[in-house]
Amino acid sequence: MNKERSNHINPTNASKAYIKNIKDQIIDKQASRLFEDLNWIKLKGISCNESDLFPAVITGRGKKILLLHGFDSCFLEYRRLTPFLKKNNKLIIPDLYGFGFCPRSRGNKYGFKYLIKHLNSVLDLFSDNQPIGVIGASMGGALALELARQNPKRVDKLLLLSPAGLVGKNPKIPWPLNHFGAFFLSQTYVRRGLCRQAFAHPTKSVGPAEEQIASIHLKVPGWESSLADFAAQGGVSDCGLPKPTQPLKIILGKHDRIIPKNEKEKTNKIYNSSIQIATNSGHLPHLEEPQLVAETWKNFK
Repeated sequence: MNKERSNHINPTNASKAYIKNIKDQIIDKQASRLFEDLNWIKLKGISCNESDLFPAVITGRGKKILLLHGFDSCFLEYRRLTPFLKKNNKLIIPDLYGFGFCPRSRGNKYGFKYLIKHLNSVLDLFSDNQPIGVIGASMGGALALELARQNPKRVDKLLLLSPAGLVGKNPKIPWPLNHFGAFFLSQTYVRRGLCRQAFAHPTKSVGPAEEQIASIHLKVPGWESSLADFAAQGGVSDCGLPKPTQPLKIILGKHDRIIPKNEKEKTNKIYNSSIQIATNSGHLPHLEEPQLVAETWKNFK
């Protein structure tokens, strides 16, 4: 298992140092360009370490959109969608709390309520009394729903991309099983398998660049402990109801092999009239059909 950092190392500095070491090694050119728009933002009341800053890509001009990535991922997930949206929108793409390149401070907790607290602080910083749109992928879709419910006047519309965690209830994974689970997810063969499973056509769509991005954040100091704590808190689940009051659309990948069949069926029953199918996508329509996603957003009133 990964060794945790020493107490005297500043978590934000550790995350920044890690990014500095790896960003020139990025194979995917669109991902590399996202690093150029990476900012470190101060958020109130989020970390027990008051010096922590949090990573967020901020790019483009126009009406603001907050983009939320999925489980055990990072802002690089939106590398292919960003060029289509940034022409007419200001994009805010944070790493979710305890995920991606976020600094992990000792003593912090990393469950659902902490993720939402972090996102509410992001809204505090960027909404400027003007409602903004939210796009959420996979687990980010479930978080988008809860954020919208809590902020009916600050979030004006929602687009969910193969949302996960809308139905069912995750168990809380006790110690030491939570740490064994995180260790398992760190294994190269597991990451490669999950990456391939997420795409509709892995033989054609998955290569060294995709596999690199799927695992690039694993050596951020504190990755294992934050993921284990997230599992111990029960993760994100059962977020589909009540429906938010804002306009909402959902894009589901026709070939999604990540979301269980029963969860897909229940999601379809709840949100049937709001769903469209991305026929050439698996679990990642924003990577496999980014132009379709961008056009859906543009035409969504």
